[in-house]
Amino acid sequence: MSLLLAMTCWAQKPTETPSAVPPLPPEIPAMARHYSVSIMGILVGQQAVWTAPDGCLHIFYQYNDRGRGPKTTSVLELDANGMPVAESVSGNDYLKSPVHESYTLTSGVAHWESNYEKGEKKLEAMAIYLPINQAPWELGLLAKSALDNGGRIRLLPEGEARVDRLDDLNLESSGQQGHVTLYAISGLDFSPTYVWLDDAGSFFAFSNSWFGVIGEGWESAAKQLQAAQDKAAQARAAELARKLGHAAPNGLVFAHVNLFDAQSAETLKDQSVVVIGNRIRNVGPSDQVAPPANAEIIDGTGKTLLPGLWDMHAHVADNDGLLNLAAGVTTVRDLANDIDTLLARRKRIEEGKEIGTRVILAGVIDGTGPYHGPTKVLVATPEEARAAVDNYARLGYVQIKIYSSVKPELVPVIIQEAHKLGLRVSGHIPAEMTAAQCVAYGYDEIQHANFLMLNFMPDVKNTNTPARLTEVAKRGADLDLRSPQVQAFIKLLLDHHTVLDPTLSVFENRFNGGLGKIPPGFQPIARRLPPQVRRGLMSEGLTPAPGMEERYRQSFTRMLQLVGVMYRAGVPIEDGTDSLAGFTLQRELELDVRAGIPANKVLQDATLNAARIMKLDGDLGSIAPGKLADLTLVNGNPANNISDIRKTAWVVKDGTSYKPEELFAALGIVD
Repeated sequence: MSLLLAMTCWAQKPTETPSAVPPLPPEIPAMARHYSVSIMGILVGQQAVWTAPDGCLHIFYQYNDRGRGPKTTSVLELDANGMPVAESVSGNDYLKSPVHESYTLTSGVAHWESNYEKGEKKLEAMAIYLPINQAPWELGLLAKSALDNGGRIRLLPEGEARVDRLDDLNLESSGQQGHVTLYAISGLDFSPTYVWLDDAGSFFAFSNSWFGVIGEGWESAAKQLQAAQDKAAQARAAELARKLGHAAPNGLVFAHVNLFDAQSAETLKDQSVVVIGNRIRNVGPSDQVAPPANAEIIDGTGKTLLPGLWDMHAHVADNDGLLNLAAGVTTVRDLANDIDTLLARRKRIEEGKEIGTRVILAGVIDGTGPYHGPTKVLVATPEEARAAVDNYARLGYVQIKIYSSVKPELVPVIIQEAHKLGLRVSGHIPAEMTAAQCVAYGYDEIQHANFLMLNFMPDVKNTNTPARLTEVAKRGADLDLRSPQVQAFIKLLLDHHTVLDPTLSVFENRFNGGLGKIPPGFQPIARRLPPQVRRGLMSEGLTPAPGMEERYRQSFTRMLQLVGVMYRAGVPIEDGTDSLAGFTLQRELELDVRAGIPANKVLQDATLNAARIMKLDGDLGSIAPGKLADLTLVNGNPANNISDIRKTAWVVKDGTSYKPEELFAALGIVD
């Protein structure tokens, strides 16, 4: 399973069972150790581990996330020291593509082969192979192997893991007592991966703010484990904030820059910008702007200074602050997250205890059922719907996102209550509805371009299932953009002033990817990523039926064309990711240009127009005296070549400077 894919994805593939928790196969023996798998604290699956009569270790792992989720069986042969000398993984991955993965170690030579890759290596030192579709239990095996080897171990196909002991706890749950130890594994992701081991050195639990796996019967201890883990993670985040945020007590000057004027969408030559504290003090031609005494001066010759970029479709997670700021993104709109986790994170960011962007709060509401989203805010009656909206408003949220399983009759109830309280409303298109119906009811915006295309496939009723993706991939190429139906829908969008949040990069990854391939948007930066993150990207794409590969690509091309047609008709376009922070927004802007939107207008959409949509343009979105100092300096001129947006040189958020190379180094991203 790709944890990156599972934790950042909010839209996507086919299901095997309508039940929320799939049953365990009957062949799993009674003596197997069982673990509960949860998302946002909701039970969604299981992990079972046992030793077969032949001495091989078996791991069965599955969960159901809105019709997606892995179902794998791993079989490991261990040597006398507990190190794997052979492993096979079979089943399906998170997006239901088939999994065939194997590893053997023979006479000191390691061999591995999967749907994604194939290779061999003569081992000069102890090493452990990491399957792409690894079961969580194997994190414990990795940690123990490293600890037995002095705390470090080489990884196959590449990389190295370091394991550090952080904390230990005495637990009590359901009449049981136990002692567990927390370890941090570095080298698997952008930040440490945390795992809990029992006193025998075996896997006990894995968790983060979104996803958790814990021994059956110990579920009530999960919050205690998470609190200890959060303490360690937040201490690390605070140290990074202290080291990587740079103040300029006497002011900061960007001299001789090309300045992107978001008001006019034009680039002004040889300008200087003065920042004092967290505000822009002065902007003008360089020969007319005098720098304050002892100010820090950044020579911007040959570079372009833009307002900080906005990601209008985020689900903020642990590494997002560093990833976003390194890419010049200074504001995000969070479109669905755990309420307590998000509010606590935003508070830490505001207090300087965690590196992060500005966070605009949008709260998700879904209906009950087997395909509901990973949220506890589920409504089944008008009273529950109004209460959910009221609670979000009380907490300071400014927008409501309607998810895919909300009953159609509750959609106007949510919209009316939200608008009464001054909140925007956006969302997926719930099952049994069309985008046109949602717009007519009062949607202020629509998330995801697939729902725009599904408006012209009214026979696809179950838009809360993976059909919302696969049917568009199969049939989207047939959409006639000149048809009366398309033109009528565009007029409806214009009449209702509806904004679109297409998240094009998500669909490029799904439709143009494929097993074993790095998705196009990640190819320019894949070599820089930590090895295990890079390998995980190879499972981002759907697996078309034989002969359908070109059809899927054509459907994505038609989706791009549809967004371009809508833009040229005057429908406002937002830029959001719903995927890996930072890098994906840069790709989203490139795709906008491919859709036919001029690069300077794309930059305007990603800065001032985003601030206008959220009614924050009085302080943000453009570079002008008195506005908040959120700035991005890039090498080159993205208004002429949008891909220059990838060349971030310096970032200022709320007056604090960040150097992308330092942020990348902290994330394990290399040049």
